[in-house]
Amino acid sequence: MPPKAVELRSQQLALLSRLNHKMSTDPEIGKLLKQITTNQEFDRLSQTEKRNVHLIKRNYEKQTALPEKLVSETAKQQAITVNTWKKAKKTRNFCLLKPDLTKLLNLTRQEAEILMKVKATATPYDALLDEYEPKMTETKITPIFAKLQQGLVALLEKIQNTHNQPDTNLLNQNVSVEAQRKIATSLAEKLGYDITSPNAAGRIDETEHPFSTGYYDDVRITTHYYTNNFASSIFSVLHETGHALYDQNLNQEWKYQPIGASCSMGIHESQSRFTENIIGRSREFWTSFLPKLKQPAPELQSLKLEPFIQAINKVEPSKIRVEADEVTYNLHIVIRFQIEREFFADNVQIDELPQLWNEKYQKHLGLKIENDAEGVMQDTHWPSGLFGYFPTYTLGNIYSGQLLNKMTEKMPDWRSSLAEGNLKNVQKWLVQNIHSQSNLYDPEELIRKATGQEPNAKCYLDYLNEKYSKLYGF
Repeated sequence: MPPKAVELRSQQLALLSRLNHKMSTDPEIGKLLKQITTNQEFDRLSQTEKRNVHLIKRNYEKQTALPEKLVSETAKQQAITVNTWKKAKKTRNFCLLKPDLTKLLNLTRQEAEILMKVKATATPYDALLDEYEPKMTETKITPIFAKLQQGLVALLEKIQNTHNQPDTNLLNQNVSVEAQRKIATSLAEKLGYDITSPNAAGRIDETEHPFSTGYYDDVRITTHYYTNNFASSIFSVLHETGHALYDQNLNQEWKYQPIGASCSMGIHESQSRFTENIIGRSREFWTSFLPKLKQPAPELQSLKLEPFIQAINKVEPSKIRVEADEVTYNLHIVIRFQIEREFFADNVQIDELPQLWNEKYQKHLGLKIENDAEGVMQDTHWPSGLFGYFPTYTLGNIYSGQLLNKMTEKMPDWRSSLAEGNLKNVQKWLVQNIHSQSNLYDPEELIRKATGQEPNAKCYLDYLNEKYSKLYGF
């Protein structure tokens, strides 16, 4: 988009948000909901029918509570703030971002106060969390994250104190973009994400920042290729394919119904992290796939399994969340959660955000932030108005640990099958227990039904400790 187009685009988005709001708040929807829910035959509806009614009602109550003007102004301000953030990040100048971010935060606070009453949450922040992870609250998240943080810090200390540190130079070999494209295709196909056959429902394209989009029969992913860092595209493809497989395997019988959507951002993230880390960083996966990695890339012919496994699992604190390893990643999220929680409790002012951010990075990761571009402005989430989104990343990791624990209980030989190149049983289990359930349940209940447990950090910590104690020899 040309730089001058931002104002026009913000007006377009504001108009679209108003039109969507008008459609979502049509009084006819309210009349129909009342007729259905008060009908004496309502209890005879099936579980799926009742869930559809519940989801429609939940959205209707939310939309009718929000003033059209607030919805429109928020959409417009989000577009403007993102554009300002790009300039501020480039110049490392938080002061440039602050006026627009303040406007967006004020609008978000208004929305949170309204939704707090509609959703009957204890705090405004809970109302924002509920947008991405229904029924999840800061009271539930705080102790789970506290236990996780404690376990991660202890594990990180053990890793840092061992002399068995991997060499990652082998990941910096130059591999052509064309070779990486072939690797990405082969990787996706191996995972069951079809992008080449006449019946393919996906494709891989290139963008600056990888993402996935779509559902059911049209789910597309993107990646970015770096000639001196071939592992970057590998793990972005693994991650986005995890998202894509979830969206492709939603229950086809519920297509176009509210129940036919994905469950939550946390559940979605559990699928991408499961594929990227639990599968994609395992020794078993690369035992079978490493020869296929080498086929299109002559530069990688000398690559050996053990050094490669050590390199792709190296643990080292970094300043940038998206570059973080499997162990330290969640510390980045815990920091953001703590800041958001305190901010919406009015314990932190916007002027204090950079300093608070820097202090927490020093305390929890032992890192000195040099400027706000690598600090409080590194992510687009807050300038985009996505307050309450960050915790879903770590909830996804936590859920993935619980799913792994249950899957191993049901299929104790899954790793040996994976080493032979067989992913079908793993995918079948995930489709049956997560993907095909779509939006039949809220995330807590879905995890409870799939694993028999409430959301907790123990399984994920057990997985990390077992894996990294073997990798680092302690």
